[in-house]
Amino acid sequence: MKGILRSEVNMSRKWKIKKRRPIRKKIVLPLLNNLSKNLGVEINIENSLFEFADYGNWNLILIDKLPIAIEIKNQNSEIIAFPTIKGLLTWKPKLKWVAVDRGAIPFLLNGADCMMAGIQGCDMDIKKDDLVWICDENHRKPIAIGWALEDAKLMIEENSSKGIETIHWIGDDLWNLEL
Repeated sequence: MKGILRSEVNMSRKWKIKKRRPIRKKIVLPLLNNLSKNLGVEINIENSLFEFADYGNWNLILIDKLPIAIEIKNQNSEIIAFPTIKGLLTWKPKLKWVAVDRGAIPFLLNGADCMMAGIQGCDMDIKKDDLVWICDENHRKPIAIGWALEDAKLMIEENSSKGIETIHWIGDDLWNLEL
């Protein structure tokens, strides 16, 4: 990643929730509308409580006390928003997905990067350096989130290197976060 250290975008076990603060709906609405458009999801936020919290180098977006999305810097140091795994389970997005075979799942659940050999299908609009969500090929349940290291076409065709750098997965500290 250009201009940004990998340690700035990948989660650390040392991160803790800090500076938790309520925010108004009008502040979070543009961010959620952008998420909705980019991921093809319906986001219902009526009568919800919105909060921001610092979580290491990330900004967590809490909806009704659930860490539902993160704001994170991309390779161009632009801040973008993406759902956490709990957000993916809530919103069920239709875009930016990568499906992996059963053999890749145990590695992903231990925080490993996703190898292209395990990738069985994906949203063909994925570009290199996009944030993507990884799911199992049979049930389409989210397993992890990471940075695409190649375009979709190459991820499907290649078998020999990393396809996604994992930053959040089921079982990590963010997944287990109790608020």
